[in-house]
Amino acid sequence: MTRYEFLKSAGFSGASLMALLSCVKTDDSYVEALVQNPDGTTGTTSGTGTTSGTTSGTGTTSGTTSGTTTGTNTNTGTTTVAATNADKTLFISTDALSKITAKLKIDLTSATYSKLKTLGGYVVVSSAYVVALSKTGKFIAATVTCSHEPKKRIIYSNEEWYCTDHGARFTLAGKGLNSNASKGLTIYNTATDGNTLIIY
Repeated sequence: MTRYEFLKSAGFSGASLMALLSCVKTDDSYVEALVQNPDGTTGTTSGTGTTSGTTSGTGTTSGTTSGTTTGTNTNTGTTTVAATNADKTLFISTDALSKITAKLKIDLTSATYSKLKTLGGYVVVSSAYVVALSKTGKFIAATVTCSHEPKKRIIYSNEEWYCTDHGARFTLAGKGLNSNASKGLTIYNTATDGNTLIIY
């Protein structure tokens, strides 16, 4: 369970959730998670085996997981971070956020973007992007220009991207849902440290 999922399950939302997510420290990288087993019982993550991964740069990562994590991590270079799905927001540290090449940066503490503190709220930024906080609590972003006709009329509505000009409807991943949306829609990745949201 991620920190975000834990805080959401604890009932935090909106500004209070963003405030708690902004309190990330580099030593918060490992949390013993509470899991629900198939039989309905709960416990903490455990198991035996070796965990290994790859980090962009020069270095090695190794360790053994058995209730607690031990091992060494040596890294020199930069870390590349990317979201796995276009509709998922990547919550990262401020330092990691600054290393991503952004198309757009949004100050979430600004009153200009207060709609992004409410689930289902959206804003149009720089006449180029429509950015929303989905009903599932993820920041999402798309081009404001419809692929049906190049008009800047895309909005976020009912967990879809919608063109107010001719009714083109798109999934959050940009796939067309009707004939006017057959060309799809350009979707962007998002990442935040809780105070700044970037579109990339």
